Amino acid sequence: MAVRLDKPWQALSADGVEELMGHLGVYQIADGEGRVVYIGYAGGRSLFGLKGELREQLAARGEGFRFRLEVNHQYMSRWEELLAVHVADHGALPAGNESHRPRRIGRLSPG
Repeated sequence: MAVRLDKPWQALSADGVEELMGHLGVYQIADGEGRVVYIGYAGGRSLFGLKGELREQLAARGEGFRFRLEVNHQYMSRWEELLAVHVADHGALPAGNESHRPRRIGRLSPG
């Protein structure tokens, strides 16, 4: 598995979200210019899994954003890894993760 999430982007829309299943996993939200603005996860307490989390993102952000996801039962570890990769690539967390982040973010040097 690649350290970066490299799945194709999909439009964050009602139709796109309703096609999803209730799996556990991680996701990224990007703005219209392709910049990742949030990295999240659907865990055991997420109502309807990834589908429910992305419904909430759509309600909060509206359309005009994109998402990509990865089904993963180790969602917390993978979420922390994706945050660390983002910091390694961009020098900071996505803007939306400043208030939703782990206590400590590990350091990675992805190639």
